[in-house]
Amino acid sequence: MRKFFKILLVLVALLLLAAVLAWWWYLRADPMVAPVLPGKLESGSLEHGGIERNWLAYVPAAKPSAPALVLVMHGSRGDAQRIRAASRYGFDVLAERFGFIAVYPNGYENHWNDCRAGANYSANTENIDDVGFLRALVKQLVAEQGVDPARVFATGLSNGGHMAYRLGLEAPELVAGIAAMAANLPVADNFDCQPSGQAVAALVMNGTADPVNPYGGGVVEIGGDASRGLVLSAEETARYWAGLAGYEGQGVHRSWPAQVADDVTSVESIDWSASGRVPVSLVTINGGGHTIPHPIFSLPRILGPTSHQLDGPGFIWSFFEDAERARH
Repeated sequence: MRKFFKILLVLVALLLLAAVLAWWWYLRADPMVAPVLPGKLESGSLEHGGIERNWLAYVPAAKPSAPALVLVMHGSRGDAQRIRAASRYGFDVLAERFGFIAVYPNGYENHWNDCRAGANYSANTENIDDVGFLRALVKQLVAEQGVDPARVFATGLSNGGHMAYRLGLEAPELVAGIAAMAANLPVADNFDCQPSGQAVAALVMNGTADPVNPYGGGVVEIGGDASRGLVLSAEETARYWAGLAGYEGQGVHRSWPAQVADDVTSVESIDWSASGRVPVSLVTINGGGHTIPHPIFSLPRILGPTSHQLDGPGFIWSFFEDAERARH
């Protein structure tokens, strides 16, 4: 009997060790302390549709009189603080450098009501008016912070990227450009939005090794939950936005030079641009996962590889600047 208990204790110890190693390997993200910046991190709230909604905002120290606004939206089960951390505070740093306000709104019960009809989270099943909430948020920040309403942009990861798509589809007059990471538009049978048909500058940034959002199209699945349904491929998604903007060609393909020699990922893009039209881009991260690219830090391996070949937030802001120039 004593021998049996010794063996049992050894097995339990091995299982605990295996669990710790699995956590370290799959779930651990590179640690990073939030940078010390001279601006202010502020919080705000408003009531919309009988629900109190809230957000965080990074306001730069040298805020111009009419700053641009970038809405940064979290993914499923996330919140404002988590997307700040997942983006490695990149939008805060960019806001300080370029003088825009970075706003991190919170979804309803940690989700956004995007265009995927089958999603089983409460934001979708209760048909929460997130477009209306974001309209109200922008209106409030125009009044309180002097935001230029013609320079409002939206970006997000996963569910947040899908919400950026919804703004581009249903509220193109609200946003001067959108950028979605790790998100493809839903197929027709899974599509529950009312598109305006109006063009909007759009960036799609997806990884080919994404374990959640299939780059080539298919079922979006998180932990066995496939209710989010079928989506188009990344290229079909980008070509949808290109078609809205009036582009008929294949776009300009570019392979990016490697920035980190031993990184497992590589980057290529297809770009559509022309005088008098909004730009559209597809950035493909070959070997990249359900992650935000960063030159140094990695997100948990369970999400797939983090590319170190580019700075995701930095490239998104550059795209928004290009979109703004294209309007003038």
